[in-house]
Amino acid sequence: MHLKISHTTSYHYDTPVPYALQQLRLRPKSRPEQNVVSWDVRVDGGRREVSFEDEHANRVDLISFEPGVESIVVTCEGEVEVTDNSGVVGKHTGFTPLWLFNRTTKLTRPGSGLRALLSDFQRPEGDLSLLHGLSDHILAKVPYSKDQTSPALSAEQALGEGCGVCQDHAHIFIAAARELGYPARYVSGYLLMEDHAAQEASHAWAEAYVDGLGWVGFDVSNGQSPDARYVRVATGLDYAQAAPISGMRFGAGPESMRVTLVVEQQQ
Repeated sequence: MHLKISHTTSYHYDTPVPYALQQLRLRPKSRPEQNVVSWDVRVDGGRREVSFEDEHANRVDLISFEPGVESIVVTCEGEVEVTDNSGVVGKHTGFTPLWLFNRTTKLTRPGSGLRALLSDFQRPEGDLSLLHGLSDHILAKVPYSKDQTSPALSAEQALGEGCGVCQDHAHIFIAAARELGYPARYVSGYLLMEDHAAQEASHAWAEAYVDGLGWVGFDVSNGQSPDARYVRVATGLDYAQAAPISGMRFGAGPESMRVTLVVEQQQ
């Protein structure tokens, strides 16, 4: 499937910003299941200081703001060809050892909520059946709802809310998979929606490592494994390591953000 993506994030500040840095993880890489035909990242109101690969082999652009700027716009556009591998990404690569993906983080630390979730989970036989069953179990316990829109919630907090969005489902799945002995990681990327091209945000899902297959994706929110409609961009132990845009700034005053995203299929 040939996908065309246009993604713009605009920030506005009530007072001029004297200094700020942002890390952009907005560049997908060509892999066995996806081929990046073209991709461009532009920044208005700032400049690219350096580009590098982080510990998860994500492509990162470090940008600085122009002194005294009151708005900054980050735009990425490109085309990606994706094949359907039934969610199977394959062998582990990158600089981070596989065992590290069993490590808990602030956003994936297990607690009483996760233990309760797993206590009534009827575990099917076989790795794939178990992980698909876990995904279904999470969605039944924590239905999708746009009422929760903060990516900063931990797995335990999302379980306490009783509903969540894709980031919450990914964190809960990652925490649960690790408790069951599977290395797991967070994935940020894009999804072609069937009924509309314009979207309010990028997408997120999880991957677990299965012996004999390697990394396999699970989109809890949509109850399926990623197919040819999904573009993988960045991975990490949790949202904090794979966020499309993260950073810091000096100066007081509120910040407002607006996202426009269009994902379309090209013939």
